[in-house]
Amino acid sequence: MTYNMRKAVGLDWRRDPGRVLNVINGLGADVVVLQEADRRLGARPSAIGRAMLEQHSDFVPADLSENDVSLGFHGNAILVRRGLDVTTSRRIPLPGLEPRGAVSVEIGGALRVVGVHLGLMRRHRQTQIGALTQALDASDVQIPTAIMGDFNEWSASEGLDGLAQDYTLHAPGRSFHAARPIATLDRVALSRGLELRDAGVEEGSLARIASDHLPVWVTVEVKALTHSPQPPAMLNRPEFTQNIH
Repeated sequence: MTYNMRKAVGLDWRRDPGRVLNVINGLGADVVVLQEADRRLGARPSAIGRAMLEQHSDFVPADLSENDVSLGFHGNAILVRRGLDVTTSRRIPLPGLEPRGAVSVEIGGALRVVGVHLGLMRRHRQTQIGALTQALDASDVQIPTAIMGDFNEWSASEGLDGLAQDYTLHAPGRSFHAARPIATLDRVALSRGLELRDAGVEEGSLARIASDHLPVWVTVEVKALTHSPQPPAMLNRPEFTQNIH
């Protein structure tokens, strides 16, 4: 799943990380890509504490932070279900007027998941996509890749052309604004070797107030690999739900 959690500030303007974590837990995903997981100022402390994740979820944050208080890089973080083998974690700086970056993890050596939160201006988004795809192409290991996050693109047909050659772009549904969804800002791009099996937007009452974005989820199948490690455990995942009161 991918979720712009707005630093855990809901539409009622309360910062409630437990509420956000309840939304995440309720979807039962194996990999959670987060945007705005850290606060913006100072050392950028995480909006969901590591202790809360450990005590009230089955997730472990990938090693992406540059310090001891953030969860991610430029607010982008990736949580993986406990027990999954994260073989590589990577920070990818992106160009643009606003400070931006992407994050990447490889799971079991068989699947790469990339988290992004692209800029507000289209020309910056296009430059960022170019830098991201170049960084991924330069990787030593080419494996099936899912790029997930808040693409910040309002158009359904323009602005993301830089992904068209190597990725299939999916917009599972309208995810912004949570109070009245009108835009498909949160999307997923799948490379060759990944097949979309199912997708959707979480529109439950808790998700509609926990952030200004709704979470987007996908189920994918690894169809082809450039090498032959064990398939990731996520293909046969257990269900998990835990509420925090």
